[in-house]
Amino acid sequence: MCGIVGYIGKEKTTPLLLQGLKRLEYRGYDSAGLALSINGSLTVLRQKGNLDQLEKIVDHDKLDSRLGIGHTRWATHGEPSKRNSHPHTDCSGKIAVVHNGIIENWHELRDELIDSGHEFTSETDTETLAHLVEANFNGDLKEAVKKALRRIKGSYAIAVISSEDPSKLIAARKDSPLVLGIAESGIFVASDIPALIDQTRKIVIIEDEELVEVAQDGYQITSGDDVLIKRDSIEVKWDIEAAEKGGFADFMLKEIYEQPSAIQDTLRGQLDEDGKVNFDDLLLDKEKIEDIDKIFIVACGTSLHAGMIAKLAIEKWAHISVEIDCSSEFRYREPVLSDKSLLIAITQSGETADTLAGIRKAKEKGAKIIAVTNVVGSSITREADGVVYTHAGPEIGVAATKTHVSQIAALILLSMFIARQKNGLDDSFFQKIAESLSKVPEKVDEILGKAETIKEWAKKYHDVYDFLFIGRGVGYPVAMEGALKLKEISYIHAEGYPAGEMKHGPIALINDGVPVLAIALKGKVFEKIVSNMQEAKSRGGSIIAITDSDDNQIRALTDDVFVIPESDEMSSAILSVIPLQLLSYFIAKERGCNVDQPRNLAKSVTVE
Repeated sequence: MCGIVGYIGKEKTTPLLLQGLKRLEYRGYDSAGLALSINGSLTVLRQKGNLDQLEKIVDHDKLDSRLGIGHTRWATHGEPSKRNSHPHTDCSGKIAVVHNGIIENWHELRDELIDSGHEFTSETDTETLAHLVEANFNGDLKEAVKKALRRIKGSYAIAVISSEDPSKLIAARKDSPLVLGIAESGIFVASDIPALIDQTRKIVIIEDEELVEVAQDGYQITSGDDVLIKRDSIEVKWDIEAAEKGGFADFMLKEIYEQPSAIQDTLRGQLDEDGKVNFDDLLLDKEKIEDIDKIFIVACGTSLHAGMIAKLAIEKWAHISVEIDCSSEFRYREPVLSDKSLLIAITQSGETADTLAGIRKAKEKGAKIIAVTNVVGSSITREADGVVYTHAGPEIGVAATKTHVSQIAALILLSMFIARQKNGLDDSFFQKIAESLSKVPEKVDEILGKAETIKEWAKKYHDVYDFLFIGRGVGYPVAMEGALKLKEISYIHAEGYPAGEMKHGPIALINDGVPVLAIALKGKVFEKIVSNMQEAKSRGGSIIAITDSDDNQIRALTDDVFVIPESDEMSSAILSVIPLQLLSYFIAKERGCNVDQPRNLAKSVTVE
């Protein structure tokens, strides 16, 4: 997620903005910039790379400003570059905007603005907002911003300044965080509290669809329907480390709780209510899809488990044969590829060495390449024919959580896109999938609200030596992911198995007290997984179930059960993995492990 800092007051603006942006570096970014109001005009400074690069071009003696905005950007539209960095300005250079979030209808608005004479200089959705404010400006910046926001579909936290209305800073939010900081020297606006903690601990939280007008001597908050809002400030007593984690004990836990918004951002702008999927960077039309006779999926670790769910969805909906392989094996075998093959490469960082090697091998044989990644401008985006971005935002914890569920959501969208072009299923089918998928964020919220149940399980199971996860259908890759998470951060030996393989070896490991966690989801294999649970119970295993079926049969079999909300088959993979993330986290904490930096592991594996 990008970082926003703004200031209006008595002190020099530039050092305050830079200091605030430094406090947001933990969130990850690829470029940074400032817009400063100086002597009746705006000075804009932008650089690709970290804040050190921006500071090299800052001349503090010449930048005598008392009003400004700053931004650290995590690219979502347009590659990381100076021209795509924030702040963005209008045609005249008199209005500057910084923005977190995604504007869904930016293409439509951009075309409209170009037709009316506006000239664009970047590939971003944010620049559209700067020109939209310009188009509505008539001397009052607040009114111009208000009118512009009425045209916007999507999410935003914004800060706007203008050289023609230099006594105020306008900020607003929808589905993206924003706070005010009240200091003796002036008033700050920021996307997160850590940016302000060096200057003030007096914080005002801006709520959804509110707009705030900030001046040197005060501020005024109004709702979307222009009702004046009075809100008291709160006193923040966190230290800086706690502030960066949003009050959570660890980045991993914070990121687990960010998953509803991460999934929402993945879907935002890419899924219509009628089930149509829109990908700006896919570059794969109906004719090319109809020509595909086989799909290969390559990935590593957690990404591989997301790919396993994509295989099930594509084969079920599009009726195309899908072969899945871990990248480190794919690159060294001799897969049968042709110009009628499609390779889907999944990598959170976009820099995974084995996955990059795999796509290069596929390209040599003429295959088309689609990358699924979280990082705009990463190596894989330059080598693929088309890209599906997950838009999960930066993930600090080494063990993937929000990037994983965002990958599943993105891959479900990709599967829908391919199936619509290839299989000719009617619109009502896709509408049902879209409706189910759109409800996933609130259902994840519901699961997170019951985390205390999982916390109690951790006290019971944290000192075991072995853990077996089993599942069928989409439950199998979920079981694999659950076992991986437990291994990664608690160092307990765990295995994920297809439940039907129990009698082919793993059942020999079950004796009194060995935890066997089953992903028991409704569907054609539900009775089969229940039978496997009975087998494990008869050997003395402690049976745990993650299920969407709250019936007596399950409860009679289990020592512990967690019921997730019902959903469609593929979306249930997202819902059922959330309790497993929590279980791994709480067990690791009980064992005194460092959940954010587990031993021997790195966030991005850039070597073989």
